[in-house]
Amino acid sequence: MENEEKFDPARTCWTCTECGRSFTCKRSLVVHMNIHTGEKPHTCTECGKSFRQSSSLYQHMRIHTGQKKFICDQCGLSFRQSPHLKRHMMIHTGEKTHKCDQCCKTFLRASGLKVHFRVHTKEKPYSCSLCVKRFTHKQNLMKHQIVHTGVREFVCFECEKTFISAEHLKLHQRIHTGEKPYECSHCYKRFSRSGHLKAHERVHVGENPC
Repeated sequence: MENEEKFDPARTCWTCTECGRSFTCKRSLVVHMNIHTGEKPHTCTECGKSFRQSSSLYQHMRIHTGQKKFICDQCGLSFRQSPHLKRHMMIHTGEKTHKCDQCCKTFLRASGLKVHFRVHTKEKPYSCSLCVKRFTHKQNLMKHQIVHTGVREFVCFECEKTFISAEHLKLHQRIHTGEKPYECSHCYKRFSRSGHLKAHERVHVGENPC
């Protein structure tokens, strides 16, 4: 026991010559150096993808094995990685950690906040390649592009009239069903479309100017 080496912080400090970062373990320095050299010595035998660290390869291998060891105790869904489970748990807890500093609206995910923020910035990153129209959301661009194709695949079974989108068909079908979901808060008159309600409400604004 007398010959056993003692831990000496000064002697076991390993420093990276590229960036100056220090490590207490030589193996940690070797792994770190892969960042500078670009070397990825750990290769997946299933798909050939390479990784700098063995732990990253281990996590990746779960894709092939189907192993999902992180299980939600609320609904039983399983995940390959802990961060994915934590993000999923917000659905059950209702926790919305991402807050808009403009209107204080909160979101489950950072991606949701990013999309919402376009309301304030007026950013419209999605542009139609066939006309000059731009859109805030990708799904709105996709809906719009149907206009250019001219395809009218949505058919009304009452009158056989065709429409370019399910949304337009749904609006049309209210003619047959008599559905009027939009109600005036002033006189309780009902309308089949929100645009008709807005036009009608101008009458009351004229009657009761602010």
